[in-house]
Amino acid sequence: MKFYEQKLKGVFLIEPEPFKDERGVFRRHYCAEEFSQNNIITDVSQSNISENPFAFTLRGFHYQERPFSEGKTMSCLKGSMYDIIVDLRLESPTYMEWVSFELNEDNRNSIHIPPGCANAFMTLKDKSIIHYYCSYPYTPSKEHGICFNDPSFDFEWPREPLFISKKDKSHPKYQNL
Repeated sequence: MKFYEQKLKGVFLIEPEPFKDERGVFRRHYCAEEFSQNNIITDVSQSNISENPFAFTLRGFHYQERPFSEGKTMSCLKGSMYDIIVDLRLESPTYMEWVSFELNEDNRNSIHIPPGCANAFMTLKDKSIIHYYCSYPYTPSKEHGICFNDPSFDFEWPREPLFISKKDKSHPKYQNL
């Protein structure tokens, strides 16, 4: 795997190095040693799959307050997704800045989101399947969200979402915790 740190410290684009032959394609999706060499938390306490029947479904922005913050490594196994990561670490020089990525079944890339950052994604194709590892278990009482169109961030989405949960639609504008 190749790890490319982004402008937000601890955010990595991870490119696989697939092996192809007449049987198909094989690639590593996670390697504790390689993640550790890139200072990525290797504890995996939860693994999630998000199945999205419709394109332009939006999920997020989600994050958990300290000390329950979770790192996530996300991949799109089928279909396509557009992901935004926003830095909410008060001590970070990139506080309140964001980066975006398109992950899909063709590029096979993953992204790592460090603790202290919020994440949201929008599916770009019907029947998109997203897989992610979390470094800390989901803790509902410590979960927070940001409105996907919060003007203080000026997020750029490919389009308005067609599907978004009531919970995600009702997230407030960002306030420091």
